[in-house]
Amino acid sequence: MSNYERIGRELIHKGAIIDYYQDTIRVANGNVVKWDLISHKGAAAVVAVKEDGKLLMVRQYRNALDRETLEIPAGGLNSVDEPTKEAAARELEEETGYVAGKLELLITLRTTVAFCNEKIDVYLATDLRPGSQHLDEDEFLNVESRDLDELIQMIYDCKIQDGKTVSALLAYKEKYCR
Repeated sequence: MSNYERIGRELIHKGAIIDYYQDTIRVANGNVVKWDLISHKGAAAVVAVKEDGKLLMVRQYRNALDRETLEIPAGGLNSVDEPTKEAAARELEEETGYVAGKLELLITLRTTVAFCNEKIDVYLATDLRPGSQHLDEDEFLNVESRDLDELIQMIYDCKIQDGKTVSALLAYKEKYCR
């Protein structure tokens, strides 16, 4: 039984990707406090493994960091009800131009639990075949094929810092490459 009770929620800003709320919470000792909440529809991501064992990665500019990052393909759900497996298949083809013959749930992530409800389901994509890339009008990315060992080293060299990518690559290595 929780000693916390949400007694109010106010929408502060509705955005294109996230909504920002201020919640009023009665905490365990009875005090009433204000907590921020970032609400997100959710997302899906893909560890895409080619026949030669290399992984498909995307290099793209990220405004929050003001630099390019190397990440696994991923994207937001079109609605909170969209199945993440469908979103994963869509994002893989849109971003990389590949279609997966097989998609298997690898790991589920909650990105920033202190103030955000974002959930990302990460899928393992195999039996890849070429399709066609369909980038959004504001997406400019390059697709790269990389060896897993190289990517893991990039994590430890602090060259890959994206949480979903770090978690997904380490989970893939642990589960499938022992």
